[in-house]
Amino acid sequence: MTHKIFGHKSPDTDSTGSPIIWAWYLNECRNTLAEARLLGEPNAEALFVLDRWNLAKPEVLERVGPGDSCVIVDTNNVAELPEGINDADVVEVIDHHMLQGGLKTRTPITITVRPLACTATIMHDLMGDDASRMPHAIKGVMLSCILSDTLEFRSPTTTDADRALAERLAGELGLDIAEYAQEMFAAKSDVSGYTDAELLRVDAKAYEVDGTTLRISVLETTSPSSVLDRKAGLMKEMGTVAKEEGVDQVLFFLVDILSEEAILFITNDVVRDIAANSFGVEADGDLATLPGVVSRKKQIIPVLKI
Repeated sequence: MTHKIFGHKSPDTDSTGSPIIWAWYLNECRNTLAEARLLGEPNAEALFVLDRWNLAKPEVLERVGPGDSCVIVDTNNVAELPEGINDADVVEVIDHHMLQGGLKTRTPITITVRPLACTATIMHDLMGDDASRMPHAIKGVMLSCILSDTLEFRSPTTTDADRALAERLAGELGLDIAEYAQEMFAAKSDVSGYTDAELLRVDAKAYEVDGTTLRISVLETTSPSSVLDRKAGLMKEMGTVAKEEGVDQVLFFLVDILSEEAILFITNDVVRDIAANSFGVEADGDLATLPGVVSRKKQIIPVLKI
């Protein structure tokens, strides 16, 4: 049986690259049939990484069910997984997020959840000596995952293990980290091909806080002005996206990678209260600047209060 390996919906670089990495490892090192899949179209940065390392884009997986053998990476949140996941045969989970609950398995499985910045870093450790067998393309996508998830080590989620592995991989590949990260972030920052509604879904995750369902959208960029110029359209679409996604509110955080801060779009009084209760910011207008906030996982989700 072939394992289907996939990450979360709205796949970013880690959720695009990690299935590719683990599928390579299972096929080449464990003699286990595996294929990388995606739960949607990858974002612009992930597409750049696939092209840069000459890797085929995995096929999109719409649903799973009985008879499907699955490995889940970069998430454990049922809301971010395909329809039918609890009817499928989940055999492994590799993740670096907090446990959400709700995921059911048919038998005891291998679960690896570690407080590292990137799923790919965990995978490298799990490979052991077999990591030395990685071809350049797999090393390249692994490096890309780490640089993306750590924002080139700017994120507070960055650990010594993430940084050391990235520096080692860059050395083996003959790459300058700063130059390569700049290329990645430039690709991420080109949002010209997205509609306003699509921008709100590029990197969005569902969470429930104090009985309120939220769709928390984060857009990381080195060119915040290009997104702020579209503020009116984005704010207009938030209500529509919330309704379509079946949530109470959409929270949109624009993360300025270079300034290392986030801008929260204030669409109504509920979001205004969230800004005050969660971040101590009293927003008079329709934007709230959050200095030092760049990580949804460590600096946004844990502090959210309605």
